[in-house]
Amino acid sequence: MQVRTIRTVVYLSAGLGLIVALFAAAEFFEASLRSLCSLNTFFSCSTVDQSGKTTTLGIPDYVWGVGGFVAILGFAGLAESRPRVRAWSLLLLAVTTAGVALALYLLYVELALIGALCIVCATAYFFGFVTWLGAIGIVRHAPENTGPEESSNDAA
Repeated sequence: MQVRTIRTVVYLSAGLGLIVALFAAAEFFEASLRSLCSLNTFFSCSTVDQSGKTTTLGIPDYVWGVGGFVAILGFAGLAESRPRVRAWSLLLLAVTTAGVALALYLLYVELALIGALCIVCATAYFFGFVTWLGAIGIVRHAPENTGPEESSNDAA
């Protein structure tokens, strides 16, 4: 797969993830939206939202999603604008890896502690996972070493 295609997948999945995270934020503030993704007692955004377990480190989970996808888009742009500097691709991979780790934790909280699955949240987790796979592909195509002239040109 070409790097351009991989970058497109990262941008598309991060953009869609951001939209989903923004919808999760809207659900938090507008209770009527929760009913849109509450199919039964297990597949229920309402159950998850009303569980009292929707903050991590004192920050609402939707903020992690919105902020994470914005960061992914930012680092993806930096990695694309400076393709000869491997560090930007590695930072993109680090951010997406942290996002996947957080998503796995939140999925655990939903399934094991709450006993319900928020479909909107699970969709955001999916898009985060896709961006992570894309970041791996970008790093695999990134140059191993950057010469001093390439670093100084990218810093300017």
